[in-house]
Order: sequence, then structure tokens, then C-alpha cells
Amino acid sequence: MTTVLVLGGYGAVGAHLMVELHAMGANAIAAGRDSARTDRMVDVTEPGLESYIAALADVDVVVNASGVEDPRLAEIAGRCGAAFIDITATTAYIAELRRLESAAPVLVDVGLAPGLTNLLAAAVYRVSPGPIDLVVLLGAGERHGAAGTAWAYRLLGGHFPDGARAIRNYTEPKTFDLPGHRRRRLYRVDFSDQHSLRRDLETPVRTYFGLDSAAATTALAIATWLPGASSVTWRPHLAGADDWLVLAYGHDGTIRRARGRVQSRATSIVAATAATVAPRLPAGVHHLHRVLDLDDLPTTRGIDID
Repeated sequence: MTTVLVLGGYGAVGAHLMVELHAMGANAIAAGRDSARTDRMVDVTEPGLESYIAALADVDVVVNASGVEDPRLAEIAGRCGAAFIDITATTAYIAELRRLESAAPVLVDVGLAPGLTNLLAAAVYRVSPGPIDLVVLLGAGERHGAAGTAWAYRLLGGHFPDGARAIRNYTEPKTFDLPGHRRRRLYRVDFSDQHSLRRDLETPVRTYFGLDSAAATTALAIATWLPGASSVTWRPHLAGADDWLVLAYGHDGTIRRARGRVQSRATSIVAATAATVAPRLPAGVHHLHRVLDLDDLPTTRGIDID
């Protein structure tokens, strides 16, 4: 039985992940600072990470769902012989993980976006090699964890590279015909999937983002031009549902898509599936689309792929 330590095991994603891991037959251990909700007390913000090191005893895989982006977590896990999975979508942090010389496997681009989007893109590319557009449409009504909400707002006003250009987040709109949502205007956002796929497939990949509420999406596109918007601490809960939709569009019209409800649960399903294969990977950094295919995901847990 695979033993998995879940950092943030009672958070927005972590709580779902614990359920999915148990359903897949793993021994899931919740780790965190709340003694009432955790199996092992771990503080991943302490300088020496002593509690984290102690918690790694007899652990096969660590899944970081805490929102803390510290490369030392992967490095220490590797020294202790445990594979490491991170559900981050932060491009710069994944670049730091890629530079690690870990003694154990490190698996990134794991979740809904990146993660499921990578698998959709890889499936499209096998049929239609060439440029790919990724679409991520999330439900504005879902109560995301603090880390996930902060990540989305932190992008406001920031830029990311696209070849030789720098693109401001929530700009460069493109209109898509989306199942169940009619025509929608979506915006470029710095999800890490487009960078790893561009590098790996050697073809342009662009990620477009929106919320199920067109008004909320437009509000983000306006806020990205406001000075200091990314540092505002008060963030309203937006009106909307908890449905999500992700698609990969090939240059010749080839499409693969997936949909479901509750983004956090979808992320946990992908992460739990990744945790079952991570210990068998060779040491070093791996991206999800080089480890799993769409067919590897469970079909009865809430991700509908067509």
C-alpha cells in the first residue's frame, strides 16, 4: 500500500484529495498545523522544517496541497526517499523545481490547470501536431482555498513571456464557442501548462482563462490595469456556479474537452492518480503529460472527458 503525506490535508483541495486517495487504496496521511484536523503535525513555514522532516518517516509520496511554494519541500522529500508532487500553477516556482537535482521523482503540472489541460493538449497533439489553444473556464461560485484565490489575484498587472514577447495577465482576448456557455471572450493568463507544453512539444501553446460569469471575467480584465490591484487584501466572493470546463483546441479544429463540478475535487482526482504512479518514476522532474494519459484517469469520480 502506498503511503501518501498530504500537506494541507484538510484544505480546499487537500480534503478532497484525502477522500480520493483512500478510494484508490492508498494510506493517506493529512499533515498541517491544526491538531484537531491533522494526522501529523507539520508546519511548512518554520525555518528549519523540522516537523516536516519528522513527518516523512515511512512515506512513499508527498503531495503539496498547502499552497506554500518552497523548493526545499521537494529536496527534503527526495533525500528521505519520497516522491514529491506539487499542485501549483505558478510558472516561476515550477522552474525552480525543474532546477533541482532530486534523489527521488518530482512530478509537476498536476491538477486541473495545469494537469488535466496538459493531458488534453497531449491528446490533441498526437492527432494534430501544431499550435494549441487551451481554455480554462472556472465557476466563480466555488469557495476556493485562500492560496488559490490569492494566486489568481496576484497575477493582476503581472506579465509572462510568450516567445519573444511579454504579455500582461488578463489581456489579449480571444472569443471561443464553448459548450453550454455560447460565445465567450477569454483572456491570456500565466498558467504553467502553456510553458511546459511549448517547451516539450516545440509548438506554440496559449492558455486562455475565464469565469463562468462574463461580468466577473471582464472585471478581472479591467482590474489588471489598475495600479496595486494584485496587492489588495479584500477579495469579494463572486457570483456564479461551481462548474468547470477545460478544452484543448488544435490548429485544424481537433478538440478534446473535459468538464465537471468543483475544481478542487477535479484537482484532487488528478493528483491522487498521479500519486499512485509517482513512486515508480525515475529520479528527477517529470511533467504530468509524460507520465499519464487521459485514459489513466478514473471515469466515475467526477471528471467527464469527451
